[in-house]
Amino acid sequence: MVRSTVRLTQEGFERLKATLQQEYKRLEEATKILQDLTGTSDDYDDSGLEDAKREKARIENRIDDLEMQLDRAEIIGENDPNRVDLGNIVSLSDVAAKREMRVQVVAPVEAGVLEGDVPKVSDESPLGRALIGRHVGDEVTVTMGDKQRRYKVVAIS
Repeated sequence: MVRSTVRLTQEGFERLKATLQQEYKRLEEATKILQDLTGTSDDYDDSGLEDAKREKARIENRIDDLEMQLDRAEIIGENDPNRVDLGNIVSLSDVAAKREMRVQVVAPVEAGVLEGDVPKVSDESPLGRALIGRHVGDEVTVTMGDKQRRYKVVAIS
C-alpha cells in the first residue's frame, strides 16, 4: 500500500498536533477509569466496564489516525500567487447573487474549521475541486445537490 502525503497548512499541522496531545490526555483518563472499574467490577455489573473498554479503544484509534496523518504530513510552502492551490485564500464573486466571499482551500483534514472570518473548504469538496488550478478572472460552476452556482475568482492570496 502506497502511503500518500497529507498536505497541510502550518496552522493545520499545529492544530493536529494539539489535538493529538488532547487525545493522549483523554487516553490517560480512560485508562485510569478502566483500571478503577477493573478493580471494583463484579460479575453482575460489567456494562460500565465494557463501555470503558470501548471508549478507550475509540481514543486509541483516534490517536493512531492522528499519528498517521502527522507522520504523512507535508507542510504547504509558498504557492504560485497566480494559481489556486492548497493553502490559498480565494476571493470569489457569486455571479448570480452579486456578492463576494472568501474561502481558504485546504486538505480534508483541515476543512470545516472557521478561524477568523475565512471558512476552510476541502480541495475534495465541489467548490474546492472547481477552484484548484484556477486563475484570477476564471469562472467556475459548482453543483451542490440540485443547485448550481457560478463564481468568479477575484483574487488569490
